[in-house]
Amino acid sequence: MHRKTSLFTAFCLASTFILQSRGVAQIDFLSPLGPLPVGVTTTVLVDQSRTDALTRERRTLVTEIWYPATDDARNLAKNKYSNFLPGKPTPEMEAFVQQAYKMPISEVDKMFLNHAVRDARVRDGKFPLVVFSHGNGGNRHQNTFWCDFLASHGYVIVSADHTGNASMTIINGKLIPYDNKGRTNSAGDRPKDMSFLLDQMTLWNQGADSRFAGKLDLSAVCASGMSFGSMTAVRVADIDPRFKSVIAMSGAPLTHTNLTVPTLWMLGTEDTTIGVNGNALVRSHHGTHVGPSFLLEMKNGGHFSFTDMFKIDKNYGDGVGPGKRRETKEPFEFTSMETTYKLINAYSLAFMEVYAKGKRESLAFLISNHWPDELIWKSSGVEVAEKSKVRTGGNGF
Repeated sequence: MHRKTSLFTAFCLASTFILQSRGVAQIDFLSPLGPLPVGVTTTVLVDQSRTDALTRERRTLVTEIWYPATDDARNLAKNKYSNFLPGKPTPEMEAFVQQAYKMPISEVDKMFLNHAVRDARVRDGKFPLVVFSHGNGGNRHQNTFWCDFLASHGYVIVSADHTGNASMTIINGKLIPYDNKGRTNSAGDRPKDMSFLLDQMTLWNQGADSRFAGKLDLSAVCASGMSFGSMTAVRVADIDPRFKSVIAMSGAPLTHTNLTVPTLWMLGTEDTTIGVNGNALVRSHHGTHVGPSFLLEMKNGGHFSFTDMFKIDKNYGDGVGPGKRRETKEPFEFTSMETTYKLINAYSLAFMEVYAKGKRESLAFLISNHWPDELIWKSSGVEVAEKSKVRTGGNGF
């Protein structure tokens, strides 16, 4: 096995060298951002086929979309946290944010830095789609560090508040808080939400929204999520064959059936939210996967390493700031925001370049551990897929 892996690595590196010699542009996986400016826009999508168990109205999803923007966006003002709130913040919104983040909205605006431009013009081109699912009690904009980065490299990311399971959702001016009793309902709604989002983006691509008409590549859609959203992403790939790959951050369902879909699993060794059993489940799924599977384990990472929480509270814990080893209780520092975001983004991009854009040369980056001091990195099922495509002359996986 070691010899096969070495030969395969040599093959990938040789392929990269050939492409470089032919003048094919190589991606800088380690850059803070890609070459394209980023836009972000909010839309409200209504699934007329479902009745929401909490609101008793049609299932309504407040949805955020990140995308490559036109060059004029480089000089425009960047999006703020308050821009994710519709209209002028109400006293009720202010009170909610104060309770959640221990600071007013105006202060969160100063902390919550992101790179997208609100409602910038959509760039011409054809961009692969990623559908993202937030964590339990999270929200559609909890991973701007990741959404900004992928969009700057030519991807469109769609992320909705799972109404009732988000920290708060505002629909028609009404604040809908997290439903403490609704987790079971949300488990059923979430995969349907992701499929519905893909339905809507398909319509937009066909002309339902002129901004995105003809600009979405829907041939290799990625399902992604964090925590409860990670479970959701894995589940939707089990039941909806339109999702061709999965990026699962810090969580996994007890079982899943699509063992061939290319999957990037992520976890933090010191995660105290999903804990030992949750991490073991993620590792187990990677181990039993028969298709291309990659496991990114941050040695000094926790649950919230995979979120924007660094931007809001640098001492939050469980992945952010100071912590204690789960087993020994020894004090330590979780991996810094800069390194955490760099490695998560880099491997996500390399994975997407291979499995959404069919750029096999990016395997040379993807199969290697570029942060051995920070990561345990494993891969499996890659050689079989690669050899199969070489034999059939395919352009991707």
